[in-house]
Amino acid sequence: MTSKTASGERANPNMLTAAHRSLPFGTVVTVINLDNGRQVKVRINDRGPFARSRVIDVTRQAANELGFTGKGTARVKVVGPHGNTLRAGKHC
Repeated sequence: MTSKTASGERANPNMLTAAHRSLPFGTVVTVINLDNGRQVKVRINDRGPFARSRVIDVTRQAANELGFTGKGTARVKVVGPHGNTLRAGKHC
């Protein structure tokens, strides 16, 4: 059985999606890895992260593209759809 996200979608680690505490579902943000400069656009489809020190949770595919798979977390900046920095910090 496939789990579902808070938005009702099937969870798919191969998609470029993410969990955020307050952004509306469907919002597309850019996540930038502050250690290597790699960036990826993800669509918000879930709620989280639940660790208060983290700003966003991304799928395995997004983590691969950001270059931190296997490390668990990375220092990132989240940029909103209008180019505004939403928050920088740790990400899972």
